[in-house]
Amino acid sequence: MREHGPIELVIFDCDGVLVDSETLAIKVEREMLAELGVTLSADEINRRFTGKSDASMNAELRAQFGVELGADFAEDRRIRMRSAFEASLEPVAGIAAMLDHLVLPRCVASSSMPERIAHSLALTGLASHFGERVYSASMVARGKPAPDLFLFAAAQCGVVPERCVVVEDSPYGVEGAVAAGMTAIGFTAGRHCLPDAAARLSGAGAHELARSAPELATIIEAFAV
Repeated sequence: MREHGPIELVIFDCDGVLVDSETLAIKVEREMLAELGVTLSADEINRRFTGKSDASMNAELRAQFGVELGADFAEDRRIRMRSAFEASLEPVAGIAAMLDHLVLPRCVASSSMPERIAHSLALTGLASHFGERVYSASMVARGKPAPDLFLFAAAQCGVVPERCVVVEDSPYGVEGAVAAGMTAIGFTAGRHCLPDAAARLSGAGAHELARSAPELATIIEAFAV
């Protein structure tokens, strides 16, 4: 239950919320890590790294496997993901129609780099819904699960944190939203979401759960009054 009045801003994660990119990204990352001698299943990569910033992912891999993912890895991944996205990327089911009818101000706050966010939104026809209100973890000191990116996005849009709702598909994003003092909605419509996704999002502090874009629209509408 919200206690701070109606919301004034909806903050959307990008990958797995707006664009159904996570299964494509996980496949690329799994293949590239295997080339470095790091064997992780798709589910492991999904659970451990989906929603985290590159810096957080790199720190974990360095600590566990002694692998340093340098600039060459990042550039190679960018090229491979760009190719995969251009071949197969689609918006999350129903999200375009939901955005068409959303009357509240909105923005994007993503762990991805600005180029990838822009490319993903352009490929899926969603860029016009956000204009310049697109923010990346590269713009703040700490990525998700820290609250920095959400606080930055709210400040850029001129809205106080308690009047923001964040839509996230990962527990790390939910943790960051809650730490920022915002209302978090866990969203499980992406094809990458595992059977326990809703439970994990709830455990991370999600105030509400939405299994589809229409359900998400209903929840947001309720928060807007």
